Amino acid sequence: MNDPSIDGPTPVRSHRALLIKLLAIVVGFFGFGFALVPLYDALCIATGLNGKTASVTSTLGNGGLSQPQSAAPSRIDRKRIVTVEFTGTVMPGLPWEMQPLTAKLDLHPGELHLAMFRVRNNSYKTIIGQAIPSVSPGLAAQHFQKLDCFCFAQQSLAPGETKDLPLSFIVKPEIDKDIRTITLAYAFFNTADPKSATKSLLTR
Repeated sequence: MNDPSIDGPTPVRSHRALLIKLLAIVVGFFGFGFALVPLYDALCIATGLNGKTASVTSTLGNGGLSQPQSAAPSRIDRKRIVTVEFTGTVMPGLPWEMQPLTAKLDLHPGELHLAMFRVRNNSYKTIIGQAIPSVSPGLAAQHFQKLDCFCFAQQSLAPGETKDLPLSFIVKPEIDKDIRTITLAYAFFNTADPKSATKSLLTR
């Protein structure tokens, strides 16, 4: 009778080795999927692709805007004026209203400014929404620095609730001198409706 240890590995050992390999592949793909997000964000910030803007961590206290936690002091170019226009929309599937409380601002590059947006839930149930920002022209996106923004987190509104949402930002003085007008647009989508989010991304 032949010795099984001589003929080769047992089926149990073979299955175990195959299982370990499959698990390693799954873990590898899972980690790769997480890595795509920061890579995509870095690419968009560097190139202005999809109008993604630069941002740093900051807080908005009860007494007003606090100092940004990781933003270097910015010089102010008082010889130039840039107009920033604000727009807001909601995607299909989200029964909200959204509007900027300030239609536009004339500012000097390097100045810190605060803009407010108002949203209202017109439905009879609590809904969570997420805002997607877009900046045009695309070349201005990398010079539009958000210090604090409601788009950093999901927003929950109760039935009939209205909220005023803050945005603090700086237009960097390094922005191209030929750019005199910037449009910042926000599109809110229902987080419970993935199709709405996809449509919003495709149309930015």
